[in-house]
Amino acid sequence: MKNVLPPTAMSRRGFLALTGAAALATSVSACAAGNVGNTSAGGGILKFWDMPWGNQDYLGAAQALTQAYKPGSGLPGASYQQVNWDGFNQTFSSAIASNTGPAVSTGGGFQAFQFAKQGAIAYADNLIDSFKKDGTYDDFLPHTLDAMKTSDGYVGVPWNLDVQVFWYRKSILDQIGATPPETWDDVLAVAKKASAKGYVGFGISGGSGNYGPMAVLSLMINNGGGLFNSNGDLDIVNDRNAEAVDFVTELVKQGVVDPGSVSMKDDDLTTAWTNKKVALGFQSPAFNNVVGDEKDVLVTNPLKSRRGDIGGLYYVNNIMMYKNTPSQAGSEAFASYYIKNMKTLWQKGVMQGLPALKSITELPEFKANAQNTAVVEKWQPICKTTAAQSGTLSAKLATIDGGQAMTDFCQTVLSAKSPSKTILTKLESDIKAAIS
Repeated sequence: MKNVLPPTAMSRRGFLALTGAAALATSVSACAAGNVGNTSAGGGILKFWDMPWGNQDYLGAAQALTQAYKPGSGLPGASYQQVNWDGFNQTFSSAIASNTGPAVSTGGGFQAFQFAKQGAIAYADNLIDSFKKDGTYDDFLPHTLDAMKTSDGYVGVPWNLDVQVFWYRKSILDQIGATPPETWDDVLAVAKKASAKGYVGFGISGGSGNYGPMAVLSLMINNGGGLFNSNGDLDIVNDRNAEAVDFVTELVKQGVVDPGSVSMKDDDLTTAWTNKKVALGFQSPAFNNVVGDEKDVLVTNPLKSRRGDIGGLYYVNNIMMYKNTPSQAGSEAFASYYIKNMKTLWQKGVMQGLPALKSITELPEFKANAQNTAVVEKWQPICKTTAAQSGTLSAKLATIDGGQAMTDFCQTVLSAKSPSKTILTKLESDIKAAIS
C-alpha cells in the first residue's frame, strides 16, 4: 500500500470550529454527481457528503463507489460531494439549518450525536435491524455498533476506526540494543537509550492538532482512567489519571521528549518520524505507510501501565442519515449499499483508518501491511472511546475532542511545571465550562 493520508487529516474527529464566510465558501468541493437515474416518483437526488479520508486517490475511489450505486425502483439515486475538514462544522451546521444539507454523510466522529441532539438525525435502527437479518451485523468489529447506540436509537453506522497505536522504529531500537517496550517502564528505558544517541525518545506534539492530547488521553485510559466515570459523569481528578500525567511529565523531565514539543505541530512530528528521528510514540493505523517505512516503523503490543492495566483510545467514524432527505427508505438503501461495498476503498489502498467490518480486515490488500493485522487483533479489542470509562458517547464529546481545554491540558502536561492533580483540576473545570 502507498502513502495513504496527509498526516493531519485523520486527527480531525470532533468538530473543529472555523468562522468566516471565506472558510464556508471554500470548504465544500463540488464533485461530479453519482448515479442520477432511477429517482423517486417525487423527484430529487439523495445527496451524499463525504470527507477526505485518504490519499490523493481517495476522492476518485469514493466518487466511483457512489456512482456505482443502483437504486431500487422508486428510490432516488445519489450524488457525491466532498467537504474539506477546514470549516466542516460551519459547513454542515449552515446547510442543515437552511435545509440544504446532505441526506447521508460521513463526518466528525461525534457529529451524529450533536445533530441528533438538535433533532436533525434520522436514527439508523431500521438499517441495523436489516443488518441483523442479512448477517452484516455480525461482521462489525467488537463494540463498534454499541458506540453508536443512544437511548433514542443508533445515531449512525460505523465504517472506519481510528485507533491510537504505539509505534516504534525498529532500526533505532536495533542500534541501541533494545526490544519493543511492553510496559511504561520499558518505554522510559528505551526512550532514554534512544535520546542518549541523539534521537527523540518519545514523540509527542502539543501544538496545533490532536496528536498530543490523544497521546495523553491514551495513557490515561491505558491506566484505567479517562474523562468520565462509568455513569457518564466527569471524573478527571483521580489517582489513575494523575499517574498517567506523572508518567508523561517524567518522560519530559528525563529529557526523552523534544524540548519544543509544547508548541510542536502534528505535521512537524510526522516529519520527524519520516526523517527517522523518533524512536517511540502514539499514532494512527497504517502510520508506517504515512512515513514511507512499512518494515521499519512497527506496532508494539498494547502497553501495560504501572498498575498492570492495558487499554487504549479509539474513535468510531460513522455514516449518518438526516431527516432532510428525499426518501428515508432511499437513505437507508444507499447507506446499506455503501457499508456493504466500501471494501473497494481498502482494496484500492486509499484508506488509513481501520475498516469497521471484519471481512475487510481479512482481504489480502488489507493484510499486505502486517501492522494492520496487529492493530486489529491486538489493539482494537482493548480500546475505549473518549467517553471512557463510560460506554456511552454523547454530543458533549464534540466540544471536548479537539477543543481548547484538551490542547491547554496537553501543553501544561508537557511543560512539566505543575502537579498532576492541579493540572487535572484545571482540565475538569475547563471541560465543565465548555459543555455547560
